[in-house]
Amino acid sequence: MRTLSGKTLFITGASRGIGRAIALRAARDGANVAIAAKSDVANPKLPGTIHSVAAEVEAAGGQALALKCDIREEDEVRAAVAAVVDAFGGIDILINNASAIWLKGTLETPMKRFDLMQQVNARGSFLCAQACLPYLLQAPDPHILSLAPPINLEPKWWGPHTGYTLAKMGMSFVTLGLAAEFGPQGVAVNALWPRTVIATDAINMIPGVQAAQCRKPEIVADATHVILVRPSDDYYGHFLIDDDVLFAAGVTDFAQYAVDPAAEHLLPDLFLTDSQREKRHH
Repeated sequence: MRTLSGKTLFITGASRGIGRAIALRAARDGANVAIAAKSDVANPKLPGTIHSVAAEVEAAGGQALALKCDIREEDEVRAAVAAVVDAFGGIDILINNASAIWLKGTLETPMKRFDLMQQVNARGSFLCAQACLPYLLQAPDPHILSLAPPINLEPKWWGPHTGYTLAKMGMSFVTLGLAAEFGPQGVAVNALWPRTVIATDAINMIPGVQAAQCRKPEIVADATHVILVRPSDDYYGHFLIDDDVLFAAGVTDFAQYAVDPAAEHLLPDLFLTDSQREKRHH
């Protein structure tokens, strides 16, 4: 049974939500976890900081490094990566989780918000990969996993929020390109996306979404774990769905991941095709 024991993960946006859940799942294996995020001071509106998650990681059995890092800033990213290498001796895994969201139409999207999404989602993922790759290429089983959707050019996903769709598909295209470039060199570059909306603070940005219609971040964390313990050779360029990954790994109880196990209709996530939206493991 392969684990993440002794592996070093660099996780962006790890102060809450899915990033935090991935960090804690790796910590249970005894991994070294670098928690890279902007939140270093508690905010009553957004629970969680790099320091609170670092404490949780260590309580769960991992080693933690809390890094205040805005992934829009090249100097901060390179300094954070250097700090991880200094602390743990290298980097085995990059998780591109940090993301900015704004689900509004063109006339309701300030350019400041548009720029933020492009800088965090696509450019930030590219920058973090560029900074980590010299160390990933030296690691025995290196992975880059981006929380990004399967590439989808259906106009219905572009019309309502072109800025956000461009930014999120930008992450997917970065993943596609990095996989083509570094997959043959032994780096497992893949993307993972939830089948359903996940109950994180981001759902506050989606009108009409109730937590009871969502799954917990732990489903993404468990799927991430399944991916990351795979050997990296010849495993790249995949756009994976969380419950597909778990079902293939033998998981049959998906009620454990529901915020409300009695809920019959969970909300499908954005950017999925009709067949992907209809398929769901129960």
